[in-house]
Amino acid sequence: MESDFISTRRIDTGRITLNVREAGSGPLAIFLHGITSNAAVWDPIILDLKGNFHCIAVDQRGHGLSDKPDAGYSARDLSEDILALIRTLKAGPAVIVGHSLGARNAVIAATISPELVKAVVAVDFTPYIEKEVLDALESRVNGGDRLFKTPAEIETYLQERYQKMPRDAIRRRAESAFKEVDGGFRPLASAKAMSLTAQGLREDLEPAFKAITRPTLIVRGAESKLVSAAALEKTRALRPDLPVLVVENTDHYVTEEAPEIAAKAILEFARS
Repeated sequence: MESDFISTRRIDTGRITLNVREAGSGPLAIFLHGITSNAAVWDPIILDLKGNFHCIAVDQRGHGLSDKPDAGYSARDLSEDILALIRTLKAGPAVIVGHSLGARNAVIAATISPELVKAVVAVDFTPYIEKEVLDALESRVNGGDRLFKTPAEIETYLQERYQKMPRDAIRRRAESAFKEVDGGFRPLASAKAMSLTAQGLREDLEPAFKAITRPTLIVRGAESKLVSAAALEKTRALRPDLPVLVVENTDHYVTEEAPEIAAKAILEFARS
C-alpha cells in the first residue's frame, strides 16, 4: 500500500494545527490540494519525488484531519497557514506545489513571504476564471455535503464527478476523504468551511500574479473546465515571463490523472 511508505502527523504551527503526509528527505517541497480534497491525493507524486525532496502534503484548514475553525477561509488565511508551517519546520525555502485552491494559496504565499519560497508550481488555477465557472464550482462543492450509505456509493459518485480520473485515484479519494457516521459516510471536509472557501476563490488573483517574484510554473489540463483557454491566454499576457505547461488528455485534475507527467515537471522545474 502507498501509505506504508508515507508517515502522517499533526503539526501545531502556532496559528492552526495541520495534518500532513510526509515522505523522503532533502529540500522541502510542500503539496497543497484543491477544494474538498485532502493530502492523500498527492501520494503517487510524493512517492515518486521522495528521493529528491522532503515531501509534505498538507490537509489545508477545513479539510481532512486538520483543524476546522468556524472562520478564516480567505486566500490570505490559508496562505499564511502554509508560511507558518514552513517556519515551524525550519526547513525553507520550500518549493510549493498547489492544485486549484492550493495553486492560488501557493502563489499568494510566495508574494507574502518570498524568502520562504524557492519556487511555485501552480496547477490549473489562474486569474480570469469566468464567473459562471466559479458559480458552477460553488454549486458542486456545496452539493457534495451529503450522506453516502456505502463506500461503493461514494466511488460511484466520485467517478461520475471526476470522469477522467483513474480508478486508483477515485479509490484513494473515497478511502481518505470520508468518515463513517450514523447511517453511512460523510465528507471529512467541513461543510461550512467548504462554503466559505468556495466564496474565497472569487477573490481577485491578478495582483498576486503581477507581484510574484519567485520562479513559477503554470500548469493547465488541456481539457480543463475550470481554467479556460481564454483565461490561460490572459494570464500569459499578464506574465509572459512565466513558463506554461499544458498537459494533454487531462482536465482540471492534472496531478491525479497524469501523476507521472506532473512529478517529472515538478522535478525538472525545481532543478532549473
